[in-house]
Amino acid sequence: MSSPPSDALLGPADVRELAAALGVRPTKQRGQNFVIDANTVRRIVRTAEVRPDDVVVEVGPGLGSLTLALLEVAERVTAVEIDDVLAAALPATVAARMPERAERFTLVHCDALHVNELPGPAPTALVANLPYNVAVPVLLHMLDTFPSIERTLVMVQSEVADRLAAAPGSKVYGVPSVKANWYADVRRAGAIGRTVFWPAPNVDSGLVSLVRRAEPVRTSASKKDVFAVVDAAFAQRRKTLRAALAGWAGSAAAAEAAIVAAGLSPQARGESLTVEEFARIAENRNRGAHGTAENPTPEDKESDRQ
Repeated sequence: MSSPPSDALLGPADVRELAAALGVRPTKQRGQNFVIDANTVRRIVRTAEVRPDDVVVEVGPGLGSLTLALLEVAERVTAVEIDDVLAAALPATVAARMPERAERFTLVHCDALHVNELPGPAPTALVANLPYNVAVPVLLHMLDTFPSIERTLVMVQSEVADRLAAAPGSKVYGVPSVKANWYADVRRAGAIGRTVFWPAPNVDSGLVSLVRRAEPVRTSASKKDVFAVVDAAFAQRRKTLRAALAGWAGSAAAAEAAIVAAGLSPQARGESLTVEEFARIAENRNRGAHGTAENPTPEDKESDRQ
């Protein structure tokens, strides 16, 4: 595979010229902040450990800064873009700046949250500068829909990066942390300054690496059931599991029975549990239930005050 010219990537002047030619003004509604630094996108590709045989899917390519850097290395790149103007323009940008790689690029004009299939070979990696306002739902949807994705590197708002990579017991450990860990081993992979974007955002950015689990979480419960426990536990994260899961289980007593059967303390809180422990609770939902939400036991009424 021949190497593309060193000036193929977009610099600050290139990004602004492209945007002006297209009449594009970055919008907060879609979380558009375009990367204008070639060194940054090459760093992202290196950190993602993109290989020459990778089929990479990119979400939210924008004007193509990261897309071009991915095409320097990967076998194929499929970009998913929701914006009409950007989606129409990107293939021409690739053809103009990397004509020798143009046949390796595919554009899918769609909302990433509604993508259920992609053209060509199954993706092996996901690399993206995700729009901050939909970063977590898009990430989880892509990991769930495309199990062939082995490695993921996403750039997100720094606080979101912290939450995704948080471990049990952390103050920022929550629903994104647990659900991401259902699919992958997750870690922070670096920080990105504000000055590499146009327009510069009002928040810092972080890189998050997700490597697909070699083996799925071992559980007889479905993902839907496990995620329901997670959602319930963190909807009232200051409450004990017994109280927080009462609605999910049908009563506080039924919640306690499931928690105890899972080998956990009913007085624990969701922020202390691993994804495997949430799965054990889901498996034991119907253990020893003796009260209902409509007909609570005295113990249930007491639990509601905890």
